[in-house]
Amino acid sequence: MKRFGKKGAAVIIVLVLVVAGVFGWQRYEAAKAAEAANVLTLNGNVDVREVSLAFRGSDRIAEILVDEGDTVQAGQVLARLDSRELELSIAKTQADIRGQESTVEKLRSGTRSEEIAQAQRSYESAQAAAANAQSTYARYQAIYNDIQGISRQTLDTARHDAEAKQAAAGAAASAYEEAVNGARPEDIAIGEASLDASNQELARLEYQLSQYELRAPADGVIRSRLLQPGDMASTSTPVFKLSLLNKKWVRVYVKETDLGKVYEGQAADVYIDSQSAPVRGQVGYISGTAEFTPKTVQTDELRTALVYEVRVYVDDADNVLRLGMPATVKIAL
Repeated sequence: MKRFGKKGAAVIIVLVLVVAGVFGWQRYEAAKAAEAANVLTLNGNVDVREVSLAFRGSDRIAEILVDEGDTVQAGQVLARLDSRELELSIAKTQADIRGQESTVEKLRSGTRSEEIAQAQRSYESAQAAAANAQSTYARYQAIYNDIQGISRQTLDTARHDAEAKQAAAGAAASAYEEAVNGARPEDIAIGEASLDASNQELARLEYQLSQYELRAPADGVIRSRLLQPGDMASTSTPVFKLSLLNKKWVRVYVKETDLGKVYEGQAADVYIDSQSAPVRGQVGYISGTAEFTPKTVQTDELRTALVYEVRVYVDDADNVLRLGMPATVKIAL
């Protein structure tokens, strides 16, 4: 009887444990079902935007200032091209501008008094020479007509000399008048236009020189370094791949039966294996086209089904999310 009592007590204990286990399992299943009814759990991977950075110009790379894994700030210089030839072109253009500025200033200021006086003296001298040559020709003409004391060749030579001196006097008169009047407005306009063209060319060369520095367009992390110093860069060959830090999301897929439970702007929590605290986010994109479940996406049902792509955008201030990292998204319904 005593032995039976011990066996009965053992049986009762086992029954109690079984009942407690069944009750606990039922509670667990009920809690899990309640959570499933109130929380939509999705699995996916972290995605980020990447930018391929290439030089605008084509030349040999002189410097690479960052390496893979480096965090960079917007506007930071990442690499430089060899700019020696371009710098020489800029120096030549600057010298041309200085010369053109002097020419324009001279045109605007007009002729100096010393130059006017010199032009006047040249004009007076040319007039005197023309008068003397004309007098000589007239005298030779008289002699030739009266007594033919000179040859026809001597007379023709005197005539040509008088005509040449008269033409020189006319040119000197024009030069003197131009010196007095100064440069014409048309000449000044031409000089100013030439100076402006040189300044525009300098601006173009300086802008081109600024493009010889490759700068980060936004905050990010250098994902790949594709060229080295000494390589020839071109507009079609990226030097770096930059992962942007200001826009990250988790790409998940929602079954058609759960599609009506999510909407743009809906709050979501993103969990990763390396930390327990969630990263806050919100639903930002819902595809309007169904597709078959990608093989890389894990779902509760191991079967092929039509799903819709959803992107949960996150504010990852601590930069804990990495490209391709698996993540779990929980959306409170």
